[in-house]
Amino acid sequence: MLRPFVDDDLDAIRAALRDPEVRRLTGSVNDETAALAPEDPADAERLRAWYSTRATQPDRLDLAVVDLATGECVGEAVLNQWDPGNQSCNFRILLAPSSHGRGFGTEATRLIIGYGFDKLGLHRISLEVYAFNPRARRAYEKAGFRPEGVLRQSLRYGDQWIDATVMSILAPEWAEYRGRP
Repeated sequence: MLRPFVDDDLDAIRAALRDPEVRRLTGSVNDETAALAPEDPADAERLRAWYSTRATQPDRLDLAVVDLATGECVGEAVLNQWDPGNQSCNFRILLAPSSHGRGFGTEATRLIIGYGFDKLGLHRISLEVYAFNPRARRAYEKAGFRPEGVLRQSLRYGDQWIDATVMSILAPEWAEYRGRP
């Protein structure tokens, strides 16, 4: 299930943002969220302030991914970088490690992509996925995304350069398959 963020979600999001594996898979290894200290109230307040503004942003949609069985937030799904003239945007998702392999990624992707096409009138949704994240790529393919090309050596991770695959889905593809190709 997807829903707007509430204050109770922030501890789960913060833990996910600090997780080394989550940061690696999302390419956030150099991101400022990596520096958030769990014991620092100022960091917690900055994160709370940032997430409290998500529902009022006109150029993006940030939603909590929720485990229906527990009601707990397990991540976020985001449509951002909206381009109204071209009816397109970017998609990204972040999931806590405890939710991996349970279908949350595929389902959250289908839900937010469906919303983007059916309610927001988008024509194209794109994303980038790193070569060391085949699980995410499979989830995107299950939702109907198709590879477009490779951004060679686009992420420096330690002493390695990692490629990213650009993927997209178009409104006619979604209309035909409804995220179930």
